[in-house]
Amino acid sequence: MKLKKVIVLFLCACLVAGCNHPSTKQSTTYTPTLKHFLKTAIKPVGQTMYVWGGGWNKADTGAGKEARQIGLSSRWKRFYEQQDANYDVSQTAYQIHDGLDCSGFVGWVTYNTMETKDGQPGYVKESGKQIQWFEKKGFGKVIQADAITTYHPGDLMANQDHIFIVLGQYKDGSLLIVHASIPGVQISGTPDINGNINSLAIQKATALMEKHYPEWCAKYPNHMVDYSYLTDYDQFVWNTKTFKDAKKIQKMKPSQILSFIY
Repeated sequence: MKLKKVIVLFLCACLVAGCNHPSTKQSTTYTPTLKHFLKTAIKPVGQTMYVWGGGWNKADTGAGKEARQIGLSSRWKRFYEQQDANYDVSQTAYQIHDGLDCSGFVGWVTYNTMETKDGQPGYVKESGKQIQWFEKKGFGKVIQADAITTYHPGDLMANQDHIFIVLGQYKDGSLLIVHASIPGVQISGTPDINGNINSLAIQKATALMEKHYPEWCAKYPNHMVDYSYLTDYDQFVWNTKTFKDAKKIQKMKPSQILSFIY
């Protein structure tokens, strides 16, 4: 009887200890990172058309449904697959669910980096106001076009007409970028600092698009933007409180960035 009693007491003690032991399923806090931001920015490339108002709500006052959801909208790819080389953006204006415009794209990328579930407040603003709004929210700082000294992966570049994301800067001064611009979301390159269109960024943008998005390139082979992308845009640099950058991505070369994106 004594042995039986000892066994029962031992089992009870084990159960009590088990009840008081911390769960193995620890709750974790999501931390947005610059790496995630850049990897997310590539996801719509080669399968999402440029649509005026795409990513906005019907009232045209802020982020729409697609820009406040996690993941790619299935409608974007379906709409892309219906288009040919003669895509006419003027005929699709404000078909807001079928694609993204420049600020809708940046808003979607930011949402998919900052948030973990659908339906939260969005990040879409007019291109000329988007980075100032981000600065007011404490996400980073704005540098005026004439005061820019260097570029970092993840920087936003904006003016009244357009906004884009920097992937990296080459030694000739050219920028590799990702943006929503007619005909759609793609990687592009700028000329070098002397205006040469045979720049390292344009060469790399063309090579990347041809390798990873051959169907897109067959329809839309141009991956060059003009020199104004180096001169006419204010810069927004994320701070590390907003996007953690333990890997020091802001100091990486384009080749290093591309190695983890692809």
